[in-house]
Amino acid sequence: MKKKQLSSKQKSYLRGLGHHLAPVAMIGQQGLTKEVLNSINAVLTAHELVKIKIQNTASIERYEAAESVAGQTGAQLVQVVGRSILLYKPNKDIRPDKRIILP
Repeated sequence: MKKKQLSSKQKSYLRGLGHHLAPVAMIGQQGLTKEVLNSINAVLTAHELVKIKIQNTASIERYEAAESVAGQTGAQLVQVVGRSILLYKPNKDIRPDKRIILP
């Protein structure tokens, strides 16, 4: 099943929501480890929107890391700015008041 692409208006909305988020995971010297992917998946399931930080010592290029994390978690890449990645993955199982409603 192909996931629906986000419109530019939806990405803009998500960027606004993600601006004040603190990074929940760090990709460092070890690259994308199983543990990092598991923690990103857990936060995506709970919150739908996550910010990830790529450290200067990371062995992976930032756009490559962004595409890889999005692909392996089933999330959609919203934005890559500097060394930060913003991902979105809708979850219909969380409480309705905690869900992100896209425009």
